[in-house]
Amino acid sequence: MASKNKISRRDLIKTGAAAGVGAAATAVATTPVAAAPAPSVPTRWDREADVVIIGAGATGMTAAIIARESGSSVIIVEAEPDIGGHAICSGANIPLGGGTSIQKKAGIQDSPDLVYRDLTDWSLTEPNGVADYRFNDREIIRAFADNCAQTFEFLLSHGVSFVNDKPDGRAGSSHGNSVPRQMHVWAGDWPQVQTGKPTPDDVRKTTSNGNGLMRPLEVSARKIGVEILLEHRMTGLYREQPSAGRVLGVGVNNKGRALNIRARKAVLVATGGSSGNVNFRRMFDPRLTEEYCGLAGAPWSNQDASGELAAMAINASLWGAANYTTEQGDNITKPGKIGCQYGYVNLTWMPGSRVFDRAGSSGLRVTDWQNVICVNMLGKRFYDETGGQYPGNRYNTVQPYFPENPKNAKNVKWNPANWIPAAMQGIGDGKNGGGPIWAIFDADAVAREKWTTEYPWVDTKNGFFFSANTLGELAQKIQMKYQRVPMPGANLEATVARYNSFVDTGTDEDFGKPKPLYKIAKGPFYAGWSTPVVHDSRAGLRINAKCQVVDMNGEVIPGLYSGGETAGGFSMHGLARCLCQGYIAGHTTHAEKSSA
Repeated sequence: MASKNKISRRDLIKTGAAAGVGAAATAVATTPVAAAPAPSVPTRWDREADVVIIGAGATGMTAAIIARESGSSVIIVEAEPDIGGHAICSGANIPLGGGTSIQKKAGIQDSPDLVYRDLTDWSLTEPNGVADYRFNDREIIRAFADNCAQTFEFLLSHGVSFVNDKPDGRAGSSHGNSVPRQMHVWAGDWPQVQTGKPTPDDVRKTTSNGNGLMRPLEVSARKIGVEILLEHRMTGLYREQPSAGRVLGVGVNNKGRALNIRARKAVLVATGGSSGNVNFRRMFDPRLTEEYCGLAGAPWSNQDASGELAAMAINASLWGAANYTTEQGDNITKPGKIGCQYGYVNLTWMPGSRVFDRAGSSGLRVTDWQNVICVNMLGKRFYDETGGQYPGNRYNTVQPYFPENPKNAKNVKWNPANWIPAAMQGIGDGKNGGGPIWAIFDADAVAREKWTTEYPWVDTKNGFFFSANTLGELAQKIQMKYQRVPMPGANLEATVARYNSFVDTGTDEDFGKPKPLYKIAKGPFYAGWSTPVVHDSRAGLRINAKCQVVDMNGEVIPGLYSGGETAGGFSMHGLARCLCQGYIAGHTTHAEKSSA
């Protein structure tokens, strides 16, 4: 009931205790990256190459290989201590179609025209009324469609292999309804960034993840002479004039040492998006305040909007803002794990990982949401806990399918997935941001789920997990940097008592949870962080079909390119757009006329 979630004077106990235990929690999402004036052109260059690429992820690495194989010298600058970006942490589900060799072998009829039609079909809507493809930039989608199959063959020729022998429609979203295109990358024998160890032998043949994509590409790039400068953070783009002329190179910082790197032909911005920059992402959705700190892909890399901000400082335009806020796909996801900061369902950080000290814990994977209730900062339920996340179109999601026909919308049954917007509604105190969401459960739930409620599975140190012998005591313990008001113990006790009554009657009178099964009655009691996870960046720099960055006047900025999550105009979740735009940019940056 909506009325149950309105804040009252009694709920808002006036005390400054909201920040306490856990104030030192890792807060990747709050890292500020301020927009700065365009830097002055340096009088001296420390390094130079034909093509300078910012970011060693899926877009940057692909572009680097293409440009180098075409004859250009290439330098990649990467802010982190290792390559891979968001991509190496992914499930590596890649929907590249348009007539690939594997599609043809499987007898699947696909073409660039079919890819284009699928990814611009205005008529496809989800059960919550949201359209997957309506706001895609047609020029960008045409370029993707025309280069899709070639990008797939590029991966095959550079050591990437797959666990499936024919495309399917599993995983990902917004990659077309007509034919299967999804391939899943074999994880390989490399140590996994999530664990520090190779994938276990018993599942290695069937496991897909981004290590198997990025490590072969890294090997290929280094073998042909691409220079990769790790821990070199881009600080700005140099242009002949702040808002005019050619882009000349980049400034970087390497452990306090400033360097200027000249690009004789072009600079490619492939910094991975903006989901980790709170103020930047709030331009598109004011609700995305700092408590949404569990970014997918972090803490391996942070999508900090640095590329967008540097390009905007020299007059680049943003593009495709609607795709950032549409409630479809994996823009924002329901957490699959609780009690940890980084709860993205498809990524579990383990103690052997190089970044585990920053991750804080592995989290408790929820197999059945009947085992918990979810409450807001005030200790009140807000939705059916078994509710799903935003839907997304993929192969055969809509049946029967009538391309570009309003029949599709008429055949969709209205069934909105509202757990995420309900979790983000806030507590009625006039502030943006939904605040922390806590999964509340008891000792019996721990036994049913076979959880271990200790480190390294849960993060008590940074305030993402609490336990107590009574519910009132549990509410008092929930103090951490994002809990902006204390949780009233009476609220939590009343919420649990009411829920337990629903278990007795078999009916959730408040939110319609299907036959509540388990009471929360046996101590100790637990509260685990269960706040929505920010995932994709769906808006970014304006680019054209060649991946050239476009300014606020609609003019190309000479010598500046972008792709992947740093670029806007494309609603697809996942790697295909990043890889394909890297493929395009590799060719077009090489083709630029040298300024030497």
